[in-house]
Amino acid sequence: MKILVTGGAGFIGSHLVDAYLKAGHEVTVVDDLSGGTCAFLSEDAQFLPLDICSDELEAVFRDFRPEVVNHHAAQTSVAVSVQDPKADARINICGTLNILRHAADFDVNKLIFASSGGTVYGEAHQFPIPETARLNSLSPYGISKTAGEFYLRYYADRYDLRYTILRYSNVYGPRQNSDGEAGVVAIFCEKCLNGERPVIFSARNAGDAGCTRDYVYVDDVVKANLLALQKGDGEILNIGTGVETSTQELFNLLALEVGFGDEPEFGPPRPGDLLRNVLDVSSAGTSLGWRPEVSLQDGLNRTFAFYESRERQITEQATA
Repeated sequence: MKILVTGGAGFIGSHLVDAYLKAGHEVTVVDDLSGGTCAFLSEDAQFLPLDICSDELEAVFRDFRPEVVNHHAAQTSVAVSVQDPKADARINICGTLNILRHAADFDVNKLIFASSGGTVYGEAHQFPIPETARLNSLSPYGISKTAGEFYLRYYADRYDLRYTILRYSNVYGPRQNSDGEAGVVAIFCEKCLNGERPVIFSARNAGDAGCTRDYVYVDDVVKANLLALQKGDGEILNIGTGVETSTQELFNLLALEVGFGDEPEFGPPRPGDLLRNVLDVSSAGTSLGWRPEVSLQDGLNRTFAFYESRERQITEQATA
């Protein structure tokens, strides 16, 4: 199968490219490297350094003729979206429309869309949050992801395009960038390695356990995308664990795993942070035959091992 992966040099996208190649598919990657890196990109994938808003995207579709488009390219920072909603909309709405237009023009069979179960629901009133919950995003990022979903459904109806929308909770694992608020696990790992005290931003009052999130390991997310190649047509599915973890609990688990003895620092609440987020993932089990398999403790162990190995390589290169 010929698969075009947008954002394929990024954290989740690069893992996804590896899995698609391993499964025997032909993969082309479009990525402008604003958040990704060629260091994680397989040499077996064709790589095109391109902005998804570019007019040159048409030639990619015309030449490669993808059967499936997996759309992961995005502006992913809530904070950045608040600071510059126009830039967020350009990438997440206009860029998505550019992809959808070419998918329709070049008879793409299916589009898999990475959406955000962590933001599209806003402050929910039912936990774990089902896909039927009201969409009430409190950030431009969540709004742009919601708009992307609606535009995809419009194109699907008009052009007979198969699709699956996957709403991710907080994804973590190797290769994640520690820049930005979404990479808390990566941030904590790097702080512990450097002997620095991580900061726990409070939910309401400084010193509390912080906001709660649903942390899902990247390998489990990749499995959902593999299954979505053949299943889940016309569906919107939450991808998470259904397990709610506070920032304090996350730190405690990691500190125990790596033997970090210092206490964390505590910061004030951050504007735009949701108090709670945990997803009901039962629909993904029914539609895809998917379930999360990696526990948080195991996932933290694997993730820390990655950053520890990378830090060791950097040190060895610096002293060589």
